[in-house]
Amino acid sequence: MRPLAVIGNVNVDLIVGPVAPWPKAGTETVVDHDDLRVGGQAGNTALAWQALGIDFEIAANVGDDQFGRWLREAFGHRAQKWPVRPEGTTLSVGMTHPDGERTFFTTRGHLPRFSLDDVLSVLDGNRLAGGYALLSGSFLTDDLTRDYGALFDWAEANRIAVALDAGWPIDGWTEANCAAARGWLSRCELALFNEVETTTLAGLASPVAAARKIRDGMKDRGIVVVKRGPDGAIAIGTDGNLIEVPAPRVAVVDTIGAGDVFNAAFLAALAHGHSLEMCLSAAIRVASRAISTLPRDYGGPTQFEDAVHERA
Repeated sequence: MRPLAVIGNVNVDLIVGPVAPWPKAGTETVVDHDDLRVGGQAGNTALAWQALGIDFEIAANVGDDQFGRWLREAFGHRAQKWPVRPEGTTLSVGMTHPDGERTFFTTRGHLPRFSLDDVLSVLDGNRLAGGYALLSGSFLTDDLTRDYGALFDWAEANRIAVALDAGWPIDGWTEANCAAARGWLSRCELALFNEVETTTLAGLASPVAAARKIRDGMKDRGIVVVKRGPDGAIAIGTDGNLIEVPAPRVAVVDTIGAGDVFNAAFLAALAHGHSLEMCLSAAIRVASRAISTLPRDYGGPTQFEDAVHERA
């Protein structure tokens, strides 16, 4: 298996709901469900890897408070070198709605101060040589994002293939944000975006055409994966061929972090050397299980192995 790492945003998520209709100012609303948990794109990916029994490393930082200590405890020895910032830990409050949509309120907290020095203090390039590093939360980690060029140089020097899931920009996909993402993708071997992000970034209505356009601007014309929710996923491989895998019909309980869980299973299967079709199939199965269970269940190592061999 090739080495795996995730670099990016780990924060605290407080999920409450469902909320409908939107509360009026000055009132109090009682909800049926609450869940305080590890969150952030990098955090969600790492949690899935842990549950699937995958060996990995994670570079992140935390704030100097009880939430920061709690996040470090969640990842044990993997978080021992995480830098601690004097700011409070970033907290994201998510309110779910009956139609499956959600609304987030997020504090700035520690995430903007996550830096390249923080990454290099945690990850060993030699140990990750020949592996994959997932870069996530790009629009939240201000200090690191400014040094992405140096981060890509470090990855290339150590033969680490970079996968990008930039996340949704706080101010939306403005032309400036699209240009920034295209620049990052030009240094990446893999892109892991959802359908709306893909079509918006490419300026094309068709997800297939959009994926091909994005791939044309990537390093060595790498792999583009488009996550399509209930419609499954598609990918354009290094050979330029299109692969499509449908998703099973499940009773959705909680979609928060679904794309990050997909990323985790996809990269784990890829690191094991499986075909692109198998990687998509495994990612869809694991993510579908995660969003349809409460408490969240990823299936565990045995079911993950079954998933990646299902299409063999």
